[in-house]
Amino acid sequence: MSVDPLSRYEVVIGLEVHTQLRTESKLFCGCRVRYGDDPNHHACPVCLALPGALPVLNARAVEFGVRTALVMNCTVHPHSVFARKNYFYPDLPKGYQISQYEEPLATKGWIEIDGEEPGGRSFAKRVGITRIHMEEDAGKSIHDAAVTGRHGSHVDLNRAGVPLLEIVSEPDMRSPAEAGAYLRTLRQLLRYVDVSDADMEKGHFRCDANVSLRTKGDTEFGTRNEIKNLNSFRFVEDAIRSEIERQARVLDDGGRIIQATRLYDATTGKTRVMRTKENADDYRYFPDPDLVPLGLETALVERARLTLPELPERRRIRLESEHGLSAYDARLLSMSRSLADFFEAVVSARVPAKLAANWILRDVLQALKEREQEIEETKLTPEALAALLHLLEEGRLTTKSARELLPELVSRGGDPVELASKRGLEAVSDSAEIERAADEVLAAHPENAQRYRAGEEKILNFLMGQVMKKTSGKASPGVVRDILARKLKA
Repeated sequence: MSVDPLSRYEVVIGLEVHTQLRTESKLFCGCRVRYGDDPNHHACPVCLALPGALPVLNARAVEFGVRTALVMNCTVHPHSVFARKNYFYPDLPKGYQISQYEEPLATKGWIEIDGEEPGGRSFAKRVGITRIHMEEDAGKSIHDAAVTGRHGSHVDLNRAGVPLLEIVSEPDMRSPAEAGAYLRTLRQLLRYVDVSDADMEKGHFRCDANVSLRTKGDTEFGTRNEIKNLNSFRFVEDAIRSEIERQARVLDDGGRIIQATRLYDATTGKTRVMRTKENADDYRYFPDPDLVPLGLETALVERARLTLPELPERRRIRLESEHGLSAYDARLLSMSRSLADFFEAVVSARVPAKLAANWILRDVLQALKEREQEIEETKLTPEALAALLHLLEEGRLTTKSARELLPELVSRGGDPVELASKRGLEAVSDSAEIERAADEVLAAHPENAQRYRAGEEKILNFLMGQVMKKTSGKASPGVVRDILARKLKA
């Protein structure tokens, strides 16, 4: 059995995250930002850097950048500069990328993370944010003939010029689990302040991981390797774990780590070299001559600060104190701003908080998972869920019937009262009908009735199930239990 590398080495991890901003148009032109449209339908002379085409900065993107910097406790600089980052790649039509380098939008922030290592050890720490800067995205190279319908490589420039924020952390993380927790927290904050969908499947939230090892007790950093273009939490953790093991083997064998940019192959579970040593001077940065420096007034930054929503940790505490939720339920609800908003809207319609939380965290989340949707993408409204739960509380619907209606409310919407009536789901409230069903069940199962009277109380559950069958599941289980217990004792 191999020895855990973490017993010999300390891991040093820093992450660079690129997140796409939720703007309607690109960073320096009016081309629309639309995922999934036909290739090369959103490109213009500015995207292509054609002669005479001049970039104009998107004010909405700047606003989103400021909001992000504030929520991550950064210093927003009143003066920042756009620079040209020069390199050649087929899907980079300009031959350079407009980014920020020496004078970024914001610096020196932090976020709090917590989580648990695979062995069960919990952690909570502050991770520093080195810088946040704005830049444009490149296009997309497509090498899959199944996608293009043709052989060879193809370029789609719809994404070229889309606004990004690059968020660079300090090298403060010491394990794959800490890196995963950092990314989840970062994504949660971006979604909470409505600056990015941070959809990893669509490439709206991508990560590069810098990993190095040093012997425990050393203060100098080891030579880092950067793993590029990781687009899922699991891949990030797996890639870092694989790179730790690779570097540990090299060092154990007396070798030397060579600085390189690497790619992670999820099929083999290993990283491989993409290119060797790469530094900032390789990009020949210089200020973009077509863009004036970005100046931000203090009043603009303060207005952005005042529009920030209640953040997850503060909301979790309030949900516990105001609504009496458990720490676990409050934490799950506050992980998503839209889910927490939905919960509070249901509660405001006079639904008990615990009942609302139970249904949202169990039944609603299950329906969302099956459909791969967020709650705001469905037809389910807080008013509809509140009406459904009121029917349940009043005994007009059984839990079983309410769960039958929920998927329809999620997919198509509608009025639960009308739907329950139309589909004949309203609960049997006639006690005489339940009495008759109970008498028939006891007459059909005299041996089970006798076993109950002899002390086998669990038999009552079987008898209840038989009565519920006779009423097509529409009788209140509580009423059925009471009637059966009374008759059996008599």
